[in-house]
Amino acid sequence: MAERRRVGYSIERKILDEGAVDEMAEKSDSKPSLSEKIKKSMRCSGPRLKSCLLSSIPVLSWLPRYSIRDNALGDLISGISVGIMQLPQGMAYALLASVPPIFGLYSSFYPILIYFIFGTSKHISVGTYAVMSVMIGGVTDRLAPDSNFMIWDNVTNSSIVDTITRDAERVRVAAAVTFISGLFQILLGLVKFGFVVTYLSEPLVRAYTTGAAIHVIVSQLKYTFGISPVRHSGPFALIFTVIEVCYLIPHTNIGTLVVSIVAIIGLILAKELNSYLSKKIPVPIPVELLAVVIATVVSWQVNLEEKYGVDVVGIIPSGLQPPVVPDVSLFGRVIGDAFALSVVGYGIAISMGRIFALKYGYKVDANQELIALGLSNSIGGFFQCFAISCSMSRTMVQESTGGKTQVAGALSSIVILIIVLWIGALFEDLPKAVLAAIIFVNLHGMMKQFMDIPALWRSNKVDMLIWLATFIFTLLFNPDMGLAASIGFSMLTVIFRTQLPKYSLLGQVPDTDIYRPLEDYNQVRQVPRIFIFRSSATLYFANAEMYQDALGKKSGIDITKVLSAKKKLEAKRKRHEKKIAKKAKKAAKKNAVATKPERMEQNDIATIEIDAEPDPSLPRAIILDLSPVNFLDTVGVKALRNIRRDYGEIGIEVVLAGCQTGVVDNLQTGGFFSDQVTKSCLFSTIHDAVLHCQSAVTQSQVKESRATYL
Repeated sequence: MAERRRVGYSIERKILDEGAVDEMAEKSDSKPSLSEKIKKSMRCSGPRLKSCLLSSIPVLSWLPRYSIRDNALGDLISGISVGIMQLPQGMAYALLASVPPIFGLYSSFYPILIYFIFGTSKHISVGTYAVMSVMIGGVTDRLAPDSNFMIWDNVTNSSIVDTITRDAERVRVAAAVTFISGLFQILLGLVKFGFVVTYLSEPLVRAYTTGAAIHVIVSQLKYTFGISPVRHSGPFALIFTVIEVCYLIPHTNIGTLVVSIVAIIGLILAKELNSYLSKKIPVPIPVELLAVVIATVVSWQVNLEEKYGVDVVGIIPSGLQPPVVPDVSLFGRVIGDAFALSVVGYGIAISMGRIFALKYGYKVDANQELIALGLSNSIGGFFQCFAISCSMSRTMVQESTGGKTQVAGALSSIVILIIVLWIGALFEDLPKAVLAAIIFVNLHGMMKQFMDIPALWRSNKVDMLIWLATFIFTLLFNPDMGLAASIGFSMLTVIFRTQLPKYSLLGQVPDTDIYRPLEDYNQVRQVPRIFIFRSSATLYFANAEMYQDALGKKSGIDITKVLSAKKKLEAKRKRHEKKIAKKAKKAAKKNAVATKPERMEQNDIATIEIDAEPDPSLPRAIILDLSPVNFLDTVGVKALRNIRRDYGEIGIEVVLAGCQTGVVDNLQTGGFFSDQVTKSCLFSTIHDAVLHCQSAVTQSQVKESRATYL
C-alpha cells in the first residue's frame, strides 16, 4: 500500500489567549432577550404563513408535485401488496390487543389516511404493530378482565364469560388509551419535543422490542394450544402466565394444536420460498393472505369449530362503525399506559423513518411525525381503533415492491376499506390459531435481535449491558413499566460514565502541535516541567471532586499535604517572630540601648525562610485541557477556581485550554474571573498554552540565574 502523501504547513503568529482571540474575532456580546425571541416567533407574514401551513400539512407540499409517470406504478403495486398484508396482520394483532378482529381492520384504515395527510416519511407503513398491540392488550385485560363478565349458563349449569359485553368494554378501553396516547404525541410535537426519542438508544429499542416479542408469543400460546389461562397483570405476569400455560398443557385441544403446527410449518416454508424467489419475481407472494384464505376454506368445509372445538374468529360485521366519543371516565386509569404507548410508538416509527430518509436522501421532521402519529391515534380513538405505529415487515415490503411516496399507504387503506365493506364477513370461519401462527412467524425477525448480544460484547460492553437490562426489565415487568425502568437504567449508565471518565496526562508528538495521552503512545513526550491534564467527560457536580483527586494522582502532587506543610511552616515562622518580638521587648526594658535587641535577634535567634527557591521536583505549570467539556455548573467552576488557587499558592501556574464558547460563558457567570484572574489564563489550543507556559518558565529561569550571579 502506497504511503499517503503528507502536506506540510507552517504558521507564524503570536501566542493567543482567549481575550486576544475575542478581540481579533470581534466576539459579539449581544444576545436576543426572551421578549425579543417571543416577538420574533409571533411575527406573521405571507411567506411565513405559507411555510407554516405546508409544514403542518405536508400533503399540500408534495402531492401537487407528485409524478404519476415516475411513482404511480410502484405506489400502486406497493399499496396493494401492503393492503393484502394488512388484512391478516390487522386481524392477528387485534387478538393481541384483546379486541375483536374487525377492530384490527379499522386500525389499518383510519389512522393510515390521517398519516397520509400529515406524515413526512415516504416509506414507512403505519398501522397495527405487535409491540403496541400487546401493550394495549395488557391495559384491556387489566381493566376489563374475564372475571368481571361471568354469567350463569342454564344449559351447562356453569359460569361462562359474557364475551359480547366483555369485548365491548375492552374496545372502549382500547379507544380511550389510544385517544390519550394520541393527545400526548400531539402535545409533545407542538412543544417541539421530538428529541425525546434520543433517550431511546438503538440497543434499548431493539432489546425492548425483543422482550415485547416474548410477551407477544406467550400471550398467543392460548390460541395455539386451545386453552384458557387466566391473564395476569403487573410485575412478573409473564412468569405466572407461562407457569399456568404449562399447567394447562394436558388440557390442550388436539384439533387446535394440529391447525397451529400445520399453519406454522406452512408459513415458514412459504416465507423461505418467498426469500428464494425474491430476486426472480417483482412482487412477493402474499403468504399470510394465502394462509388466511386456505385456512378459512378448510375450516368452513371441515367445520372445525363444531367437530373439533377449534376456536374461530366469529362474526365480522360489514361496513364502518360511526364515530364514538372515548369514555372520559377511563382517562385517569390509562394515562400512564397512554404515555408509554406514545413514546414507544413514536420511537419505533421515527427510527424506521430516519433509516429510509437517509437511504433515499430526504428529511423526516421529528416533531411533525409526532403530530402525525398523534392525530392518527386521537382521531382513530373516535373510530374505536387501537394505537398504531410503524410495522417493520410491512415497511420492508412497501419499499421492496417499489413504493416511493405516502400514496402507497393511502392505497393500502383503500384495500382494507374494500375488505371491511364487502369481503370481511367471508373470514368468519378463520381459526384463531392461524392468526397466532402468523404472529409467531412474523416475529422471527425480532428473535434474530438476540444476535446483538455477541456483537455488542465485541464493540461496546456498556451497550450490551443496556441491551440485557432492557430485555430483563421488559420480561419481568409489563412493557410499560419495563420501558420506564430501561430508560432509567440507560440514563444511569450515562451518569456513571461521566463519573468514571478516563483521566490522562498529555504529551507532545515530536515536531508537531499535536498532543496525545502519554500512556497510549510510545513516541509522545512530556513537555518539560509542564503537566497537561485531560478528562474524557464534562465537569459537573457529580465528578468535580474526582477531577481534583485525579489531577493530584496524575501529577504526583498531594496538594492537601503540600498546603498543610506550608501552613505549618508559616505558623512556625509566625511563632518565631512573636518570640523574637517578646525577647526584643524584654531586652529593651533591661537595657536602655536600642541596638541590643537587634544584636540578640541576629546572634541568638534562627530565622526560617519559606520556599526561597521553587521545588525542582514540582512542575512550573499545569494546563487543564477542557476541550471535552461542553458545560460547567457552579460546582465545576468552583473546582477549577480552587485548583488554580491551591496550585498557585505553591508556585504552579494553572491555565485552561480548549474552552468552548459556552464553557467560557459558564466561567464568567460562575464567578471564575476576578481582578487578578482574567481571560489571559484561557487559551484556544493546548499548543498556545504550552508556548505561554514555556515562555513563563524561561523568564523565571533567567531571573533565577541573574539572582544567583548577583
